[in-house]
Amino acid sequence: MNPHAAVKPLDETARAAALARQAQLTKPPGSLGQLETLAVTLAAMQGNALPRVRRPWISLFAADHGIAAEGVSAFPQAVTQQMLANFVGGGAAISVLARETGATLEVVDVGTLAASPVAGVIPAQVARGSANFSRQAAMSAAQAHAALDAGAAACARAQAGGADLFIGGDMGIANTTTAAALACALLGLPGAALAGAGTGVDRAGVARKAAVIDRALALHGLAAGVAPDPLHALCAVGGFEIGALAGAYLAAAQAGVPVLVDGFICSAAALLAVRLNPGARDWMLFAHASAESGHAALLRALDARPLLTLDMRLGEASGAAAVLPLIQLACALHAGMATFAEAGVANG
Repeated sequence: MNPHAAVKPLDETARAAALARQAQLTKPPGSLGQLETLAVTLAAMQGNALPRVRRPWISLFAADHGIAAEGVSAFPQAVTQQMLANFVGGGAAISVLARETGATLEVVDVGTLAASPVAGVIPAQVARGSANFSRQAAMSAAQAHAALDAGAAACARAQAGGADLFIGGDMGIANTTTAAALACALLGLPGAALAGAGTGVDRAGVARKAAVIDRALALHGLAAGVAPDPLHALCAVGGFEIGALAGAYLAAAQAGVPVLVDGFICSAAALLAVRLNPGARDWMLFAHASAESGHAALLRALDARPLLTLDMRLGEASGAAAVLPLIQLACALHAGMATFAEAGVANG
């Protein structure tokens, strides 16, 4: 894919029509808060004054990380592969949420340590895990582009399936460290600013993560205050699933498919996508404020206002899937409420 290709413009005519409809509905202006804003934004994205989300699509990208060797996770690396079977077997949180919300769920292996394909998982391995970025670059430039391409291919499958909303998810032991390192590089921050508990490490574990990130930033010349080339940052300290998420977000913006961004990992990928192509930001909605400590800084950098705060930090697109009914209700209110004229109610 070409990450720099032009994104599809939003439909301002549909936005204006949606705003005009909101002004006529039987309620005080602005009384439904973000539900009103959400419906109007979706109208501009979908090119329809009466937007709907009937075919949500979730692509969950899984990969392993060499940085796990530095002891930055509370779980062993084998969990990444074990969770692949759990996802497709229906036992994971995102499996339940997708089932209950009627979303299509696909699981894509873009770089786990699995030696052979897992039944029900789409094989798209860039490599068997990224390298330990505290000692060398996480990936080559060719691998970074392959990860972006894997995400774009997932977006193409979503389009072919008639998706009207795209959600990306992540799985990979140690990927909160990877996401924090990438975000630190892009934002010019030290490791302590974004390193968090992740899978549940203690205070000493968080400090260890921050120190690992700082060493890696120094190793790769990603000094604070110097804006790096986004692809260089991905190659230096990124992960294959983060690259795939960014590729999917970029492809969605280029094709005109609305994106619902999940938590910390996905927001780091969203920041990467926006740094590669600023126009991609127009196509992003943000689901929730993660309990992962660094998420607030990413949301500020993206000028994003999440829809909910549920203290979630699971990943897997679970927060975004939990928000799906809210988005569908916002659309239903927008389309289904009576206008003042229809209801015979005086308009103040």
